[in-house]
Amino acid sequence: MTGKISGKTAKPGTRPAKASKANVSESFTDDERAAMKERAQELRGSSRRGSRAARGDGTIEVLAKLAEMPEPDRVLGERLHALITSCAPDLQPKLWYGMPAYAQEGKVVCFFQGARKFKTRYATLGFSDEAKLDDGALWPTAFALMDWTPGIEERITALVKRAVG
Repeated sequence: MTGKISGKTAKPGTRPAKASKANVSESFTDDERAAMKERAQELRGSSRRGSRAARGDGTIEVLAKLAEMPEPDRVLGERLHALITSCAPDLQPKLWYGMPAYAQEGKVVCFFQGARKFKTRYATLGFSDEAKLDDGALWPTAFALMDWTPGIEERITALVKRAVG
């Protein structure tokens, strides 16, 4: 059996060609590569911290990351942090790809991505597949967040509580 790899036909029993460094660097933006580097640093740091990382106590790191953000991302992120830590105290703050995230038993349930992270026009409240938001065969897992109002706060509170189960 032969297959096509990068426009070339592979011989049976051969391995696919490795992606060249040039191809990989062209496939990711600078912001995406920076996020991957942040994630690698987070993983290296958690292995060094040992028991503290096992508890998932990343509050200091999350608050420091929020403090670095420009407005309005910082304001939205700080409000979201306060809401999540009050309505879902079992979720532990941690950094995930350089973004504030909230995990249950070490697995990320939700995260905040500031608009400046990938130069988008809105911040994002995202939920991973660990979130218990299932609703039939189709449901949203990411929400654009541009402002904070009492109505938005109510909706986010309900989403986070539901996500945790």
